Amino acid sequence: MLNGRQHTLAKEITLKSIGLHTGRKISMKVLPADADAGITFIRKNGENSFATKSAYDAVTATTLATTIGADGASVSTVEHLMSAFFGLGIDNAVVELTGPEVPIMDGSAQEFVALLKSVGLATQTRKKFLVVTAPVSVEEGDGSATLLPSDRFELTYSIDFAHPSIGKQSYHVIFSQENYEKEIAPARTFGFLHDVERLQAVGLALGGSLANAVVLDENKVINKEGLRFSNEFVRHKILDAIGDLSLLGTPIQGHLVAHKSGHRLNNLLLRELVARKNCWHLDG
Repeated sequence: MLNGRQHTLAKEITLKSIGLHTGRKISMKVLPADADAGITFIRKNGENSFATKSAYDAVTATTLATTIGADGASVSTVEHLMSAFFGLGIDNAVVELTGPEVPIMDGSAQEFVALLKSVGLATQTRKKFLVVTAPVSVEEGDGSATLLPSDRFELTYSIDFAHPSIGKQSYHVIFSQENYEKEIAPARTFGFLHDVERLQAVGLALGGSLANAVVLDENKVINKEGLRFSNEFVRHKILDAIGDLSLLGTPIQGHLVAHKSGHRLNNLLLRELVARKNCWHLDG
């Protein structure tokens, strides 16, 4: 059975890095927040700003990244930072941005984790958990995502790419902060060279480079340093899934089993979970 208390940052952090899709330099500040406040994103635009709570029902787009927003304003590529928050047990924070997306950093959650740990955490009130009591599943095409009952939070993920450097990969992780930091946080996002060139031609992925993604040509990984794990691809999918599922706003006690899932299916799973009130209860 999960248990624990809420946390926020002990003090603020500030960073500046490029946005994956806009290619713009974006400044980001992460500040402490009160207990039960959740994660709030504030987009700064001169004297104007807007705020949006990170929530599964605030997701407005899932193509290439998870985007949240309201009233026509949005913040994109939130999944890696949200994954880092969840990995460290940070429940409450305010994220201020000068651009439309969270900086990509090195394409993983590793640098976010290091920065957040560098300022330490403040302990707050007791947290609640959503305990899955019966299976909840969604499917789309040949992809699927299911939450099963478990006495812990664990994830089993499988992918299948027709590429010699990826192929079929499967990975299972029992969530803990230690496991997250060692096994999941360093795994980088990945893409195919022909897709990057096509996206950049239409004004997307303008900040994408070998410094913030694993890039593959038709035959191999072209990053000189190679992979951080032999199965870095499926590990990154788990990193994304943790970030996407954290948008529920309440940690899950259950077992995610996903095959060829992605941001859209992860979000559809949360919406189905919330609708199926007979399949879970809150504890804590």
